[in-house]
Amino acid sequence: MEAFIFLQVEMGRGAVVARRAADLPGVLTVEVVNGPHDLVVRAEADSIDELGKRVLRPLQELEGVTRTLTCPIMRRWTWLTEGTDPA
Repeated sequence: MEAFIFLQVEMGRGAVVARRAADLPGVLTVEVVNGPHDLVVRAEADSIDELGKRVLRPLQELEGVTRTLTCPIMRRWTWLTEGTDPA
């Protein structure tokens, strides 16, 4: 299973948190974004419980992280990446 995890971090801590998040097992990508969140982490694990143990809990424990929002990926529309029309 994969998920997007949105992080809010303390001002000036984004780069440090991003580097530490990228080193966690199960983290696929870390993106710095503008808006209500500062970072978007894409992560994977064998189950939602494993995602919580291996990725989410360690992310929440990183110094500078103030809030997280986890959005599990329920379905991926493969036709978007394959360049085919679904109709």
